[in-house]
Amino acid sequence: MFDCFVRFVRDAYQTNDFIPLHEPLFNGREKEYMLDTIDSTFVSSVGAYVSRFEEDVASYTGAKYAVATVNGTAALHAALLLAGVERGDEVITQSLTFVATCNAIAYCGGEPVFVDVDRNHLGLSAEHLQAYLDEHAEVREGQAWNRTTSRRIAACVPMHTFGHSVDMDSIISICEKYTIPVVEDAAESLGSKWRNHHTGTLGNIGVLSFNGNKIITTGGGGMILTNCEETAKRAKHLTTTAKVTHKWEFVHDEIGYNYRMPNINAALGVAQMEELPRFVAAKRVLAQHYKSWCEKHEVKMLHEPDNAYSNYWLNTLFLEDSDQRDAFLEYTNNNAVMTRPAWQAMHCLSMYAKCHHGSLENTEWAMGCIVNIPSSVAKLAIV
Repeated sequence: MFDCFVRFVRDAYQTNDFIPLHEPLFNGREKEYMLDTIDSTFVSSVGAYVSRFEEDVASYTGAKYAVATVNGTAALHAALLLAGVERGDEVITQSLTFVATCNAIAYCGGEPVFVDVDRNHLGLSAEHLQAYLDEHAEVREGQAWNRTTSRRIAACVPMHTFGHSVDMDSIISICEKYTIPVVEDAAESLGSKWRNHHTGTLGNIGVLSFNGNKIITTGGGGMILTNCEETAKRAKHLTTTAKVTHKWEFVHDEIGYNYRMPNINAALGVAQMEELPRFVAAKRVLAQHYKSWCEKHEVKMLHEPDNAYSNYWLNTLFLEDSDQRDAFLEYTNNNAVMTRPAWQAMHCLSMYAKCHHGSLENTEWAMGCIVNIPSSVAKLAIV
């Protein structure tokens, strides 16, 4: 089966060379726009392409406002601050995530609380969230408190894993009952939707990432999405070192962050946004290609859940157990086809090992059997 898979991937990419997990594609106007920024000399965070990129992302996602940042982690950090997370607070999220999700919480002085994922989308489970809150949480004076830890629950951060949306309707409904703001970690899901609404636009605030391995890239970059004008204004102020607008004076009215995206990165993003619909369509074709192979070889694959539309950022297989997973990883990588396991779950990392959590059965199951497989649009021969 392993050799058959390698040959199948090589046929899809029509190459015997190394096949990366996710390679960016620059076949649009990236060079033109970046040279334009150089000629303008506005290469830092002041420049026309930053505003244009924000407008393009807002238009594509349906968000009323978008604020560009230097990376997705910075966007999430700022979003959590905007949601009201303070030192000593708890933030509910999933343990099966990239470490940046928890690091952003820690930057606020908060502590993650881990709730299990669902197996059909690998994101935060509404059922487990409800069970955790029913057991541990209560509302006092309009705020949620954890009875077990005596800490305030300041936010909930569902992450749309590998580009597949969680059940946002249920999560929002549960969090509203407990007065908990929802901050969507949509870093991996640009182009994905839940009930025809773009991920990152359903909660109180959402964030995107444009890292080099994402569906589109600005080299490094992120975005805060919101439908609230006041939140958008404060997001821009907070990420621009909290500088009070003035022609020449440098006055800062609170602790701010140098988190704004440079113009030269935004120029790359504008060109990539022009290609995004084609990227999403091609990735969905690739996912169907993998689905056919999986059905033929009786291998389980992660598909978009009901009521969702997925960008299939990273196609994902479920192997039988950790032994088969490790053998698959060794064989494919030794044969120049890059594959990877799931992240080490956050509750297994030393800095987050003592965080409170409920049952994590599905998370631990996923850690032992998940494999991500090549998902680039670049050099793809089947579209």
